[in-house]
Formats: sequence, structure tokens, C-alpha cells
Amino acid sequence: MSPTSEAAQGGRRLVIVESPAKAKTIKGYLGPGYVVEASVGHIRDLPNGAAEVPEKYTGEVRRLGVDVEHDFQPIYVVNSDKKAQVKKLKDLLRDSDELFLATDEDREGEAIAWHLREVLKPKIPVHRMVFHEITKDAIRAAVANPRELNQKLVDAQETRRILDRLYGYEVSPVLWKKVMPRLSAGRVQSVATRLVVERERERIAFRSAEYWDLTGTFATGRTGDKSDPATLVARLASVDGKRVAQGRDFDSLGKLKSDTLHLDEAGARALAAALEQTDFAVRSVESKPYRRSPYAPFRTTTLQQEASRKLGFGAKATMQVAQKLYENGFITYMRTDSTTLSETAVAAARAQVTQLYGADYLPQQPRTYAGKVKNAQEAHEAIRPSGDRFRTPAETGLTGDQFKLYELIWKRTVASQMKDATGNSVTVRIAGTASDGRDAEFTASGKTITFHGFLKAYVEGADDPNAELDDRERRLPQVGEGDALSAEEITADGHATKAPARYTEASLVKELEEREIGRPSTYASIIGTILDRGYVFKKGTALVPSFLSFAVVNLLEKHFGRLVDYDFTARMEDDLDRIARGEAQSVPWLKRFYFGEGEGSGAAAEAGNGDGDHLGGLKELVTDLGAIDAREVSSFPVGSGIVLRVGRYGPYIERGERDTEGHQRADIPGDLAPDELTVELSEELLAKPSGDFPLGTDPATGHEIVAKDGRYGPYVTEVLPEGTPKTGKNAVKPRTASLFKSMSLDTVTLEDALGLMSLPRVVGKDAEGVEITAQNGRYGPYLKKGTDSRSLETEDQLFGITLDEALAIYAQPKQRGRAAAKPPLKELGEDPVSGKPVVVKDGRFGPYVTDGETNATLRSADSVEEITPERGYELLAEKRAKGPAKKTAKKAAKKAPAKKTAAKKTTTAKKTAAKKTTTAKKTAAKKTTTAAKKAAAKSTATSTAASAESGSEG
Repeated sequence: MSPTSEAAQGGRRLVIVESPAKAKTIKGYLGPGYVVEASVGHIRDLPNGAAEVPEKYTGEVRRLGVDVEHDFQPIYVVNSDKKAQVKKLKDLLRDSDELFLATDEDREGEAIAWHLREVLKPKIPVHRMVFHEITKDAIRAAVANPRELNQKLVDAQETRRILDRLYGYEVSPVLWKKVMPRLSAGRVQSVATRLVVERERERIAFRSAEYWDLTGTFATGRTGDKSDPATLVARLASVDGKRVAQGRDFDSLGKLKSDTLHLDEAGARALAAALEQTDFAVRSVESKPYRRSPYAPFRTTTLQQEASRKLGFGAKATMQVAQKLYENGFITYMRTDSTTLSETAVAAARAQVTQLYGADYLPQQPRTYAGKVKNAQEAHEAIRPSGDRFRTPAETGLTGDQFKLYELIWKRTVASQMKDATGNSVTVRIAGTASDGRDAEFTASGKTITFHGFLKAYVEGADDPNAELDDRERRLPQVGEGDALSAEEITADGHATKAPARYTEASLVKELEEREIGRPSTYASIIGTILDRGYVFKKGTALVPSFLSFAVVNLLEKHFGRLVDYDFTARMEDDLDRIARGEAQSVPWLKRFYFGEGEGSGAAAEAGNGDGDHLGGLKELVTDLGAIDAREVSSFPVGSGIVLRVGRYGPYIERGERDTEGHQRADIPGDLAPDELTVELSEELLAKPSGDFPLGTDPATGHEIVAKDGRYGPYVTEVLPEGTPKTGKNAVKPRTASLFKSMSLDTVTLEDALGLMSLPRVVGKDAEGVEITAQNGRYGPYLKKGTDSRSLETEDQLFGITLDEALAIYAQPKQRGRAAAKPPLKELGEDPVSGKPVVVKDGRFGPYVTDGETNATLRSADSVEEITPERGYELLAEKRAKGPAKKTAKKAAKKAPAKKTAAKKTTTAKKTAAKKTTTAKKTAAKKTTTAAKKAAAKSTATSTAASAESGSEG
């Protein structure tokens, strides 16, 4: 029986899902007997600040939103922006006969369903409806086969939420006091930041090593063709049986770590010369069968990694696009740790293999991918196209980012049910004796693919841009042992070892998963949080830690070692999973984590320095902060007596003690990568003039004029005499003006400064006597006549433009809409999604990337000079994922005034009473306002902690 006919017999059913898009899709499958409404995410959560906590709670409970003294009871409040939606759901519930809670089947979804039941308090039958894809069959099967709420999943999510609240609200204030206000700490956020910082430390400590080898081009003497090339290129492998050192043989300090032959430039060139007249021959040919099996279907993390490599999507953008695909019925649920495919999906994939590639590509037995990551969350399928027949990308009607991501998922799923790729791998060793008697051996390796198998459908990307992909062939000449070869060319090649590569979003996701830290479903939000908090910024696709993150990680490592220890964080994940499985109890575990098992400072010290039980007491750890030297944790030696310090207003370098002779100080550029701060650069920054640059005295006022380098760029200002009132109605403000783009602090003169401060300049008057002025504004130089403004082309026109020239500009019709397009600042190449050329342009609000359809403003860490094509594509992908900007609603039209005639008598009659009432109301309002202000002030710190915790690990 269909759900629609069931509903007709059983009354009206209310189905609640998380999102409006999901509600719309499901409604189409259920019919008129069902009302489908969205909760729009969580309707209830821990309070976001003390102001949201009910008045009956005081002290620590009010600050934390958790009653730690009474079994860690959470204080839940309905979010202020969800109250209207909750009312709507309650109204719908009153007219319903059954309630179906149809949120996602994971911890978060189960918790949302539980909160809905607790808040709505239904008096009708309640069912938990679960599905992994939004198709007609799946939705109808879910209605017909509901289950009860899984309280274990709810408890597991609640424990995580409380743990993250305690971590964020207790540790973040330490950062405010000792590093900088409004910083945040998080259970996985802080560990992810530490990984990025440690990689940068490795880069700073890294010392490059130089090594040389030889490359030879050898000819067989045959004409050769595609299957049997005439030449091969081989690299020197050994000399007199001793292996020649390569990059892997050096440590991070540039020291050789293995017993190999280290060739320098002179040695390599001498050997090349000694081999010029040598006769070479094939010493050995080793051939092995090559076989490559298909990649498993996508999990959350592997999808994020591949979308980053192939499409240039960030983790957040990938999940946003995947969410839309899921809600609109194109793919299965996208938050999963599983690589398993259902029987239906396997049958659909195998059918498409036969249809699209032929029976030769289909293995006899279906392939199974049962392995899941450790600590896997609830059992879902892998991410795949939805339904019992997969739509090809062309059949979906999708466009843009959604088409690209669906195509990636579809290809990977189909390829997972195809045959192995097979072929041969060959290694050829070529030997010759140099004129000085040394035996030199060169090697070359090749690969031929005789049957491409799954590689016809899909080839996985690589994090290393220089890595060779699986479908790449390298054909060698068909040679045998003893065959003579002639050396066409032997060259000496110099190399240098490279510092370890910075993490990208894809490689950081991979690292977190391999270390079993956090939940794969939360990695996108974690990376988003550390970027938003300013702990990390991007250069191209690389994640670069800020100097601020160095200070934060330094403090956490020295004084809260356990909380950012990788193994500790992974063990916490194990503990939380044991709670989810019912093998451990939530409250005893939270007590050990928060209060510890020992008494006195010993337990806290153990928890902090890395010894003892991994569940030392957090509360005691954050109570005694006397041992934390704020200046020490934010100071890092650069060399030559120069120290980097992270101050409350940003990073700077200094040499010598403050207020002593010879003390130097200079600010650090905000986008400078820590490994780029060398002693040489520091010396340059310190050598730059700083502070005020006296330019002279204004002859008109007698005031000194100085140039300064301010937060928003260089500017000039006047120094007012002592005693000049700075506040009150008689306050005098000094004249100030920003330098033109063509000016600099080194070259600006008194004349320039006086000219700048004289702006706006009166150009003259038009025929009607209206004054025209030349002014410098936020968006550049312009003319102003009354309310009519016209842009000028250059800043120099502010002083040079004549009245006739100004009148000529005003004689032209005012340009409406956008000005003539400016030439691009930089060309980046073709966007992998739209296929259109991507350029960097200068816009009204700064530089931006565009492909002609989508515009994305460059972030503060991006620069026009350094932005890479990949970074440009990523910014566009993130912008597309957000969708079009919402239009601001127009203000409601003013209500027409009430008719006066009818109101006159009533108004007169009520005047006396109204006077008394108004006076009373004012007095009461004053008291209420004062009380509200106090309450708001009191809750500020807690609200900041709530903000800090917003990157919760869920």
C-alpha cells in the first residue's frame, strides 16, 4: 500500500526534516496526505552566552551552560532565531495524527530528532523515519518501516557537545588573558592548527642539501616506432656498486643519513667527461606483471580530497555542493565513513559497466569494499548516485559545480565495479666503464598497460603535482641483456632537497583521518574554523599558519600538553565511541575529564605535561595560570638578537629591551609566511624608518606637519599645540589626509602634505553659481557639484583639473551602471568547472577573480602577484557553492495615517491619563534599560566563549 493511501486512511501525518530543500523533494514523493516541514537545522542547543540562560541558573552553570556539579546536566534553550519555526511546527502538530522525525541517520540527525520530540512534546504516535537517499522508493520504504529513536546515538552526541563546550569555554579564556582577546580553542580545531604549525616549524628548521647525478640518453641504433622507441633516458644509479645519493638520503638538516655516494658538481662533471667515449651495454632487463585494482567508492574524506585535487574545491565548498545533490535526490548521504555499496547499487553500477564499456570490462563477481575506517560512525553506504539505476551525468540536467561533483561521484562508483588494469613494468640497467676505470650503472623504468580496465572510467588524482598518475605509460625500447647502446648525451644534473610541503585542505583532511583525530564529517567545518579565526591563511592551495597560531600552539603545548597531544585526542575519540556503543558511561567519563581522578596540583600537572592518565582534570588545569608567562609564550627568537613577538594588536619584531638605547621595533606584514621571516628580512624591516616623519611647519598655522604609517596606510597630519581640547564641544581635530598611491613616506614633502590636507579643493562655479569641488574619497578621486558626483581618472587631477575641464566632464551625460571595464590584472587560465577563462580584475571593493559568470573577491591573504590558478578556481568554487547573494528586503511602506476626524475626540479624552501612564512607563523603562545593560555587559565574556566554540566538533 502506498504512503499516500495509508495517509488517507490514517489521517494526516507531519514529517519533519532539517532543510527546506529536503522537505520540498520529499513532499513530492509522499503526496497530499503528508505535511513535510523543515526544522531548519537544530532548534535547540546549549546557550550561546549567559544572556540566554534562564534566570534560575547562576554561577558556573550560567557561564558554561552545563551543570558540572550535577552529572553534567546540559541547559538547553530554543535558539532565538528558531522560535518562530518551533511555533509553526507546534501549530502543524496540533492538526496531525502522526509525527515522523525524518532527520539524517547519524549522531547529529538523531540528536535533532530527539530535541524536536522534547520541545514539541507530541501527544500523538512518534516514529523515527530513516533513509540514505532521497528517491521515491527509499522515502516510501522509510515511511513503511519506521523505528524508535536511538538513545545511544543521542547520548553520544550529547557527550561530544558537552565535552566541546567544556573545552572551548575553559581553555579559550586562557588564550584571551595570555595571548589576545577573542581567540578560541577547540578539541580538534586546536590539534589541526598544531599540525599546520608543526609543518611550518619543520620548514623553518629545514636546511637544503645539494646533490648531483647524471642523465644519459641512449640509442639502440634502430629507427624505432611508438611500440619500440629508438632511445631511452636513464639516470645514474650507482658507481662501482655504490648507490648514488638522491633526495631521500638526506635528513631535514641537509646531512647524509645513508651509506651512499654523494656527488657534488665537480665530481658529477668529471664523471660525465670520463664517460664520453664509453661503450654501453644492457646489463639486465627485469620485467614484472603490472596490476592495479579499482579505488573504493567515495567516503566523506576521499570525496573532499579528490574534489580538491580535480576540481579545486575546498572541503567546505565540496560539502555544500554535495548537500544540494543529496537533498535534490541525486546522491546518497554524503557524511559517511563507509565504502560499502548496497546490492542495488552494485547491480546498477555493473549494468552501466556493461552498457558503457562492454562485458569485457565487467568482473565475474561483484566487487565488495567492506573495510571502513577505525572509529567509523553509523553504518551508511558509500557516497554514490542514488536510485536503482544510475543517471549518467548528461541525464541529470545538472550544471556548474553540481554537475562536476556528480560526475566525479558517478565515475568513481562505476569504476569501482570494473576489472583491474593490467600490463607490465620493466626495469632496464645499462652499464659502462669510464675512462678512469669506474663502473657506472644507469637505470630506466617503464610501464605498459595492456588492458586499462577501470582506468577507462576513472583515474585518481595525487597530492604531489609531480606524481605520475596510474594511467600514465612509459614505453622503453625492446632490448635484451647484452645489447649494445650508444650514449647520445650524458649531462650532469644538480638538485636540492626541498622543505616538506605545506598542508593543503586535502592533505590535512588525510592527515587527520590517518591519525584518527576527530570525525570525518566535521573536517570541513574544522578547516573553515581555523581559517576564519585567522590561525591559518591560504597561499594558493597551501595552508599557512599565522604568527598568532604559533603563540596559541606554543601556550597549549607548554601548559596544556595533553589537550593538543595527537594520541590523547585519538584516545578521546575511542572513548566517545565506546560511549556510543554502550560500553562506557557518559557521566563518569566526563567527571574524570573535567575533575580528574587525583587531588591537588599533581593531577593537573600530569594532564598538562603529558604524563599520567590521559583524563587528568581540566578544571584544575585552567584555574592556576600563574605559571604562564604571557610574554614568553608569544616570543620567538629569529637570530642576531632579533625576537618575533605576537602582541595584542598583531605580530612585530624587536631587538633590545624596550625604553633602552638602541631598541628597534618593526611591524610584520600580515601575509608573511613564518618560514619567510629570516634574519636578513628582519634586518630590512628594522632598518626602515618608523614612527613620525617630521616634514616641516605649516606657514599658515605654525603647526608641525608629520607623515605616519598607519593601520590603513601612510598619511600626513598636523601636530596640534599642547592644551588643545580633544573632547567636548570645543574639541579640535587635526587635519589629516592619506597619501596618494604614487607617494611614499620616503619621498613625501611638506608641499605635498599641505596640498593633501587642503582637499577638498574648490575648482570653481558653474553658470548657475553652483560650486564644483575636487575630492579624494573611499573609491578614488572625484568631482562634486551639489549632489552630482563624477569620477576622475587620476589622483593628480585633484590639483590640476581646471574649471573648463570640470565643466566639460559635467557636460557629458552621467554614466549609469558600471563604468567601462578595466583590463584584467592577471590571467589565470581556464576554469575546470565552467571551462571559461579566469582573470583577476580590480573592482570597487578590491581585486577579484571572475570567469565572466561568477565573481569572488580575493581574501586578505591573497595577492594579485602571488595568486595561483588553483587558488583562483577554488575561490570561484566556494562562491558558486554559496549560491546567489540574498537580496535585502525592501522596507515596508509607511502606513497611511489614521483618519483624524474620528480620532480627535478619543485623543482629547485620553490625554490626561496618557500623560500619567507615559511618565510611569518612562521611569520603568529607564530601570529596565539599566538592568538590561548590566546583564548584557555581564554576558559579554560568555558570548565570546560561545563564539569561540562555534567550531564545535559535533
